Amino acid sequence: MAGELAALDGATIAFDLDGTLVDTAPDLIGTLNVLLAEEGIAPLPLAEARPFIGRGARWMIERGFQAAGAPLDAETVPLLFDRFIAYYLAHIADHSRPFPGAEAALATLRNAGARLSVCTNKRTDLSLALMDALDLTRLFDAVVGADATPAIKPDPRHLAAAVAAAGGSMDRAILVGDAATDAGAARAAGAGLILVSFGYTEIPAQDLAPDILIHHFDELPDACARLLDACRA
Repeated sequence: MAGELAALDGATIAFDLDGTLVDTAPDLIGTLNVLLAEEGIAPLPLAEARPFIGRGARWMIERGFQAAGAPLDAETVPLLFDRFIAYYLAHIADHSRPFPGAEAALATLRNAGARLSVCTNKRTDLSLALMDALDLTRLFDAVVGADATPAIKPDPRHLAAAVAAAGGSMDRAILVGDAATDAGAARAAGAGLILVSFGYTEIPAQDLAPDILIHHFDELPDACARLLDACRA
């Protein structure tokens, strides 16, 4: 196995967080539904609201209220956002869990010499709170949220910042994600792109033309090594 993963040594693997590393939908949508209930609006089913995750809390709130038949005006969104963050932070890991095999795959990548970074449109403080609660922070060299970059995904500067923060370089970088924001950032930055098939996306992951599509984290270390070998060749 060590020989097969030799290409990972010195590479940087950046990860989206929500819908890629961690199944956060129960707590994120649960918080959205608390806001809807406080406004006298019926909750959204989990399956319907899952694709609204990934572009930050404000966008999810706006999209969620629109889907519930109660579109928001610009003045209301900041007030709901503050309420959302306060409730979500208090319940950030009630039901959220890493996707099966994620922790083992991360450990394998680290042991093979890869640098690991989180590149998420979630705020950095919320990302760290979630990762601390799930004991994931120790596996990463850097966590770069929406507030720590000049522009968020799909802007390539977000990925570049996440790779640099981990001490890596873009010529040997891969982004692992689940949605169009991840695909856009990786393609614009010239990085490798691996997408998971089980994430939160309005466009099916296979339709986003990843270099490799995986269906379980057990596949990830080999997928990263193959992609890095292909790029080097």
